[in-house]
Amino acid sequence: MQYFINVILPIPIEKLFTYRINEAAVNIIRPGMRVAVPFGKSKIYTALVHDIHTTDPSVYEAKDIDQILDDHPLVTRVQLKFWEWLSQYYMCSIGEVFRSAVPSALLLESETLIVRNEKAIVEENDLLDDEFMVFEALQHQSILRVQEISEILDKKNIIPVLNRLIQKNIVFLKEEVFEQYKPKLIRYVQLGKDYRTEESLEALLNSLTRAPKQSQVVLSLFQLQAQTKKPVKVKELEKVSNSSSAVVKALLDKGILEEHFIRTDRVVYEGAQENEQLKSLNEYQQDALTRIKASFQEDKVTLLHGVTSSGKTEVYVKLIEEYINKGQQALYLLPEIALTTQLIARLQAYFGEKVAVYHSKYNVQERVEVWNNVLQDKAKAQIVIGARSALFLPFKDLGLVIVDEEHESSFKQYDPAPRYHARDAAIVLGNLHGSNILLGSATPSIESLYNVKIGKYGYAKIERRYGNVLMPDMELVDIKEQSRKKRMKGHFSERLMEEIAETLDNGEQVILFQNRRGFAPILECTTCGHAPQCPNCDVSLTYHRHRKQLRCHYCSYHIALQTSCQACGSTTLDTKGFGTEQVEQELQTLFPKANVGRMDLDTTRGKHGYEKIISAFEQQEFDILVGTQMLTKGLDFRNVNLVGIMNADSLLNFPDYRAHERSFQLLTQVAGRAGRTKKRGKVIIQSYNPNHRILQQVTTNEYVEMFKEQLYEREQFNYPPANRIIKITFKHKDYNKLNEAAEWFAKSLKNVFDKNVLGPEYPPVARIRNQYIKNIILKIGDNRSLVKTKNSIKRIEKSFNAISYYRGVRVIYNVDHI
Repeated sequence: MQYFINVILPIPIEKLFTYRINEAAVNIIRPGMRVAVPFGKSKIYTALVHDIHTTDPSVYEAKDIDQILDDHPLVTRVQLKFWEWLSQYYMCSIGEVFRSAVPSALLLESETLIVRNEKAIVEENDLLDDEFMVFEALQHQSILRVQEISEILDKKNIIPVLNRLIQKNIVFLKEEVFEQYKPKLIRYVQLGKDYRTEESLEALLNSLTRAPKQSQVVLSLFQLQAQTKKPVKVKELEKVSNSSSAVVKALLDKGILEEHFIRTDRVVYEGAQENEQLKSLNEYQQDALTRIKASFQEDKVTLLHGVTSSGKTEVYVKLIEEYINKGQQALYLLPEIALTTQLIARLQAYFGEKVAVYHSKYNVQERVEVWNNVLQDKAKAQIVIGARSALFLPFKDLGLVIVDEEHESSFKQYDPAPRYHARDAAIVLGNLHGSNILLGSATPSIESLYNVKIGKYGYAKIERRYGNVLMPDMELVDIKEQSRKKRMKGHFSERLMEEIAETLDNGEQVILFQNRRGFAPILECTTCGHAPQCPNCDVSLTYHRHRKQLRCHYCSYHIALQTSCQACGSTTLDTKGFGTEQVEQELQTLFPKANVGRMDLDTTRGKHGYEKIISAFEQQEFDILVGTQMLTKGLDFRNVNLVGIMNADSLLNFPDYRAHERSFQLLTQVAGRAGRTKKRGKVIIQSYNPNHRILQQVTTNEYVEMFKEQLYEREQFNYPPANRIIKITFKHKDYNKLNEAAEWFAKSLKNVFDKNVLGPEYPPVARIRNQYIKNIILKIGDNRSLVKTKNSIKRIEKSFNAISYYRGVRVIYNVDHI
């Protein structure tokens, strides 16, 4: 009998591929294990085993697998089910989910190797110069990579040279798989077997009288081993004995020392001891916890609506403790990596080593280790804190899923596929595991509160801040009036200046929010009005003063700062608008004694970028912190008394049906950073339109009013939450081809869905990286089946792909677009 496996390949192909396996492999291979398989003419991919069967594929002849890469499944059955749901719901292939879910070190890919043909008889005089250089290099090294040959010849395109050498039978190509992940091994040493008794050690030291350095190493090792009763790290021994690696090597060569390599995790938290007691909950938190548990009894997803600084984290921690004591795992999802840095320390103080962290700033090796710990070592990874990618980890017994700041748009993945929403995906993952699911926010999304309203979700509320601290005092400042009366200093109103000065005099800290990085979004010539544009995107270049350059925030194109206008040659260049860099510079002029810090994408690029800025601000190294929306997400700074919002209008005037909801959330969240201890905080919001309905609602904290108004508006225009939305994006570098393709697709959609199709329309930025973009929005009412709708779209796409003229146009689906 012949056996076959269906595998998931990490490429955007809809179907699973079938490969042949022998009888010996049948007993070894299980779903969730990785195998290396040949695909196409010469590529080898890492594939994931989906299932084992005996049905021969009818369309093509099944190839044999190359090798089995695992001893045990790397991916659980529940994960595979979850991936299948993601691919169906978000309209992408399961291969794209596989590639996105697994750390890239576990996705081996073949690399082309050039191998010397040992049997070839070569006449060196017949070889051209470039051929001879490759041939000569292969005399010294039997295998070369394509990249290495490119460097030897100092050429980018070496394919013609390789083709000639292959035709002459001098070399051949070999595809080989390389394992990328290497465990971190720490080198330890201990005394050799023959020198562990006191007598033998004494005799050894006497024999080393002429080698004082070696004698010192042996003595130091003996003392360290007596203290720790364990092998000693080589680095530690060299430090204590004040010797070099050469001395240790000499002792190893003589057999006096023995070396061992012990695998250790790359991410180790120093001093992570369970030494802090959990804080006791106040009556409001306790009441919320009781309601959450009652809702969990009914198997409902539960929303915890707690005002900023009400102590939601303490409620989460109490819940986590209960599930940990039952021996189950807990997943704590956060929208931003910045938030994890503050939370890790708090959770480790309570739970010690049980906490694992997983996010994109970790390198590949570290991510593999967390993956393995979640799969195999429950003691090390019983609680996982992470950004949205933590959803993909191989949980065995997931008891609790917490999605903090659930309203955040950062939970939505935009590129590449799967374009999933981590909050919605977490609910499905929780249901697959039979876990309880808790969503938390001070400003819940309209979708979540709508689900509470219709009885789908449970609900708990904390209306008071922890320690009965008052909500911050909010004040709106009309900068239109201030500008007219010439009372502005740069971008600062008189009121904001007064409050900053008073706060600094009191030894307290200030946060200033401006949702745009860089110095100024536009550099304009005042003579002819020309503003430098990005050659690849339809946007003006942003001026970055610190780097003295103009940058595109879409494709990273940059040029040095121009001293004169490129259009008319005039030197009268001026900036329009302002970003965090300009606010920072103005502060240094206005408050020269204050230490000013900045937190935006430019200052947090490194692995520990967030950590450094947050801890510096916590330790009061900065008096004022200027930042973008990174600052708004649940950070807890005890000494902040004033929050200033530089310009609230840029949020309100955004072309999006969620603009008002987002503005309310963002302004309330950033205001919530003020006055989190005993003293009441102050928030100053600068605006050209202080009478705007949303700004009035923010200052009086009328969340329910905002919810009712926004829900009513959305119901009028068939937007979520009552309806669903699928956004279909078309991309191509040819403007005319894109227009025709999008029109054809829209026409086909209108034949099926009639008035529920909006577009095709260009977005505000209609060209990015030389690709033109057009969008179609499809509204799906409650009366329509989502599955049938997606099937209809897929049928239209099939016909669309059959038209050869449109084949190069990329079609991207974004389900539940936000």
